[in-house]
Amino acid sequence: MKIRPAGEQDATLLLNLMKKLDQSKMMLFEPGERKESIEPIKSMINHLSTQENAMLFVAEMDGLLVGYLTVQGGTVKRIKHRAYITIGVDEEYRGNGIATSLFDSLFKWAPNYGISRLELTVIKHNKPAFDLYRKMGFTLEGEKVHSLMIEGKPVNEYYLYKLI
Repeated sequence: MKIRPAGEQDATLLLNLMKKLDQSKMMLFEPGERKESIEPIKSMINHLSTQENAMLFVAEMDGLLVGYLTVQGGTVKRIKHRAYITIGVDEEYRGNGIATSLFDSLFKWAPNYGISRLELTVIKHNKPAFDLYRKMGFTLEGEKVHSLMIEGKPVNEYYLYKLI
């Protein structure tokens, strides 16, 4: 497995991975909601690569993208030190240390770009992800009530942070 920054050449594989992850009901997009075009993915990759405190890491195995982690830092001085994270790993490849490797890459990268606080959210009932984040050193900060609507029902999210 190789963890590396995403490039524009990854857009098609990344779109396919994201669409697959959307089926899980644990990500922001609902199944079928994500646009089919690779142009928005290319734009996202280019946007993140031009920001000083943002990055898109991908996990590659056997020529496939099996995971990704985005980190987006604040854009104004008072919040430039904090960054929001999104992570997804293909269900077929979970349990192989991919998420841990993505986080390890993030933890090495972030201090070099002035980031000292990492933030993420997780659906309250996603215990495997919550346990992973706690294992990676994140602390529960609070609960966002009725934060998402999934299948017409309100779902809460936990808000977690890690100081580095």
